[in-house]
Amino acid sequence: MSFQIRVDLFALSALWLLPEIAFAKHAAITRQYTFDIKMKNVTRLCQSKSIVTVNGRFPGPRIIAREGDRLVIKVVNHVQYNVTLHWHGIRQLRSGWADGPAYITQCPIQTGLVTLYGPIVILPKRHVSYPFPQPFREVPIIFGEWWKEDTETIISQALQTGAAPNISDAYTINGLPGPSYNCSAKGKYIVLIVPLRLSESDTMYGTLNIIVETDTFKLNVKPGKTYLLRLINAALNDELFFSVANHTLTVVEADAVYVKPFKTQIVLISPGQTTNVLLRAKSKAPGTTFAMSARSYSSGPAAFDNTTTTGILEYEKSSSSVSNSNGKNKKLPLLKAVLPKFNDSSFAMKFNKKIHSLANAKFPANVPKKVDRQFFFTVGLGTLPCPKNQTCQGPNNTKLAASVNNVSFVQPNIAILQAHFFNKAKGVFTTDFPTNPLIKFNYTGTPPSNTTVNNGTKVVALPFNTTVELVMQDTSIIAAESHPLHLHGFNFFVVGQGIGNFNPKKDPAKFNLVDPAERNTVGVPSGGWVAIRFLADNPGVWFMHCHLEVHTSWGLKMVWVVDDGKGRKQKLLPPPSDLPKC
Repeated sequence: MSFQIRVDLFALSALWLLPEIAFAKHAAITRQYTFDIKMKNVTRLCQSKSIVTVNGRFPGPRIIAREGDRLVIKVVNHVQYNVTLHWHGIRQLRSGWADGPAYITQCPIQTGLVTLYGPIVILPKRHVSYPFPQPFREVPIIFGEWWKEDTETIISQALQTGAAPNISDAYTINGLPGPSYNCSAKGKYIVLIVPLRLSESDTMYGTLNIIVETDTFKLNVKPGKTYLLRLINAALNDELFFSVANHTLTVVEADAVYVKPFKTQIVLISPGQTTNVLLRAKSKAPGTTFAMSARSYSSGPAAFDNTTTTGILEYEKSSSSVSNSNGKNKKLPLLKAVLPKFNDSSFAMKFNKKIHSLANAKFPANVPKKVDRQFFFTVGLGTLPCPKNQTCQGPNNTKLAASVNNVSFVQPNIAILQAHFFNKAKGVFTTDFPTNPLIKFNYTGTPPSNTTVNNGTKVVALPFNTTVELVMQDTSIIAAESHPLHLHGFNFFVVGQGIGNFNPKKDPAKFNLVDPAERNTVGVPSGGWVAIRFLADNPGVWFMHCHLEVHTSWGLKMVWVVDDGKGRKQKLLPPPSDLPKC
């Protein structure tokens, strides 16, 4: 299948996963890529296994473009698993056929839990600067998880038993676990720095292509220089804290939108989110190396991977650097990074509240002031009865499930977008998704005795240009837990958040309608709520789901259907000729 893409946003990092792209009026350059999806043996933690790769690379190849460019990406699936691709951080305007989620906007590219990910970097148009000091170099930092066991087997076992899947064996930075794991500390670091060119006449200033031939990612920096770290969380089931030992980070972007810069020692980043930070190197090379570390933020009671992945930040030495008597460079000590406790929900709330849009003339915050439709969604866990003649590992011999407003989403056999476009919704989906919980209860207090969820393929239908306000409320059913919710097809504004139950009489008065964070993925706080607003100006079918893969597998997902508008450019385009068949 070919994805034809035009990039129409500012110079930010994003994430492509298992495409949300905006169409500009004039493409500057057409850039063509071919993604061959192939199996390859990869060794981590002293064990080799066959994994799904793109062009034989893990993580997948980096896509680099400028605002206004057109990208044509041909995807060829050579593996036994069904595959789709989805981009974070870039809207897919009127072209939802290429958005990616299987059986929502397309049928998969046929020959699961296949873990594919890689970065897409979008630069400003030529001669257009960032709204912050130009960095000396830009470095992608992609967080992931690694299992020694086959991931398809893990998720299959979990869905059969009704229990949570086995936790990962390691976290990774750019596919590498780091020295805190067995087998990762041996060997020499080999770092190759290669200037990247967008074209012969368009060299991308100071971007790194880093090849490391051990299990540890290493970044060499020059004293006094500023580096833009493009942080991407591609982990399947974990929100992560990240810190660079003894260095301050300045947050300048979140989810492909510039933000008011603020300084922090620690960044919290949820699965599916991106955050760009500036790191200013010290003025003189110190006699130590520095850990770049990430570990889990886990707000629920379930087991989680409590390990720490670490990369190494090392200062480049001058030719006059002191060497030992053998003429070899001295091995420098490693300064460890300080990270919060794994369940520090207070830090999570404070960090997220620091993120604000620039909200200026060049980068306005067009938050809807008038609301046409209000929704209140409970998000959280629940249970389903155990099938007959089977033992399940959920509470009281049940299967764990997840839901939105007590509806656990059932995936159809054909794509919802296809059924919508051709007016064949009957038997595929219904438009009676509940606007509010059917039963009210103390959402963050003592849970109700009946924890059974309902199954269904239900959607919310919206007229074109509807302004939406959505409050998402965590529940204490089974356990209170943070849920990173990702909305396809739209950016939204985070106008409010809090701990406890949302109060519709008092809390809206405190909403930020001036400079709220503009995002595509937001964490619903553990035992709390978050309020978002967006304009439904993109016709099509749009997936919304928890970005913890286990919760999505259990049904914590739903769909928005936005009808066509009256104007010619307000209608969904027809499907491409090479759209995969079910």
